Amino acid sequence: MPLIDRTIEPVLRTLAGQYPVVTITGPRQSGKTTLSRKVFPDKPYANLEAPDVRQFALDDPRGFLAQYPQGAVLDEIQRAPDLVSYLQPLVDEDRREGLFILTGSQQFEVSHTISQSLAGRTALVKLLPFSVVEIQSSFPLPPIDQLLYHGFYPRLWDKHLDPTQALGDYYQTYIERDLRQLVAIKDLNLFQRFIQLCAGRIGQLLNVSSLANDTGISHTTAANWISLLEASYIVFQLQPYFRNISKRLVKSPKLYFYDVGLATFLLGIENEKQLSRDPLRGNLFENMVIAEVLKYRFNLGKRSNLFFYRDSKGHEVDLLLAEGPDLFPIEIKAGMTVTRDFFKGLAYFARVFPHNLPRGSGLVYGGEDAQKRSDVTVVPFYRLYELLRKLGTSINI
Repeated sequence: MPLIDRTIEPVLRTLAGQYPVVTITGPRQSGKTTLSRKVFPDKPYANLEAPDVRQFALDDPRGFLAQYPQGAVLDEIQRAPDLVSYLQPLVDEDRREGLFILTGSQQFEVSHTISQSLAGRTALVKLLPFSVVEIQSSFPLPPIDQLLYHGFYPRLWDKHLDPTQALGDYYQTYIERDLRQLVAIKDLNLFQRFIQLCAGRIGQLLNVSSLANDTGISHTTAANWISLLEASYIVFQLQPYFRNISKRLVKSPKLYFYDVGLATFLLGIENEKQLSRDPLRGNLFENMVIAEVLKYRFNLGKRSNLFFYRDSKGHEVDLLLAEGPDLFPIEIKAGMTVTRDFFKGLAYFARVFPHNLPRGSGLVYGGEDAQKRSDVTVVPFYRLYELLRKLGTSINI
């Protein structure tokens, strides 16, 4: 099967013409290696996961880099972080753009190393698993429950793997290898319980104390483990939107998974029929939509500008795109039929921020038909990207 074109490819080519180093981070198996070798096919490739390659880089970094006078793709750079310090003088002296392409799967390690040694010399981009648009370009359009169960990791689609088996393998690899590289956890069973409880709290306000109590760990440990899951691209936090004019707004973030399929697996769901009856299906659908908007943003080479809105009286909007004073609220509903209740949060938000909605608002739902109501654009999930593209001139998405 031919390689699927990734949306971020033009951004990578542009950045490689502007910076001496381009660094690609993202979850393990999101396609970083395939992408970097596809976009830069003429560059030599070195995989620092390979023990002999890694040992050479660690023992003799100058000799290792001397092998690549025309630059190279250095995969999994977090396995030899000191190598980055030797890259700095090399690229400063060479002065060519697009010399080295680095990839890494551990957010904290890579970001810390880069910020210390390559500040101003590297472009940083994040590659998440397939977007629904990328899947649609090469595969038949799957039902929503299949997407929620299957997730978006490229290997599952490319190899037509069974999601329960493949995501189970992915999870075990994370627990047994990646996690041990980041930190020493004494009780892995407790950590596994913790991550499963996180999956059960998708789309809810993050209460670290409650999560700690339910797991049987301290508040400090729970906070550290959340940071650990973020560093390894398992979960992310969606921050609340608030302005100083109001102290009534909640200030706790919400928790989501970068890949909804992994969350579904952690909830013990083993097929699409179970999923259709699961009480958290709506939360999983919300997670999928928010992750898609995040992918859209990252694939343009931009940072997240995503928030949610909720006040102390329970008025809420699931997703908020913010650019300066301009806002675009999006409500997310898993139901297949649009009802009046779907618009309550958006209507309230419009009354609170009447001068900040130049493009109105949006509603993404689990049905099939698009609608244009006075100031709300209603789209089914599969047409989410049409909604996002329309925002270009007002909201810098």
